[in-house]
Amino acid sequence: MQLLFSYGTLQQLDVQFANFGRKLNGNQDELVGFKQVMLEIKDPEVIRLSGKTHHPIVKQTGNREDRVKGTAFEVTEKELLSADEYEVEDYKRVLAPLASGQNAWVYIDAS
Repeated sequence: MQLLFSYGTLQQLDVQFANFGRKLNGNQDELVGFKQVMLEIKDPEVIRLSGKTHHPIVKQTGNREDRVKGTAFEVTEKELLSADEYEVEDYKRVLAPLASGQNAWVYIDAS
């Protein structure tokens, strides 16, 4: 199992069932060294699944005081690839530190 940190729509049960076919198991945590902003989504399928036209996105600041609250979910490699397909091109997946001391995959601003 791998950890996937979500601060947005991947925390929604309907999005989890649509992408993974199950409810994910996870724990509350914080992403360290990032700040959160909102991104307008244009992909109609992502809007349909999430029910939202704007999704949160995080940008790396490098400041350990900047934190983003969310959930670290346990996912399989196959589920991680499904999450890659769900996320639009504005996001890229990176390995990042969490407040718990663990590292998790997270989708951040691709620009």
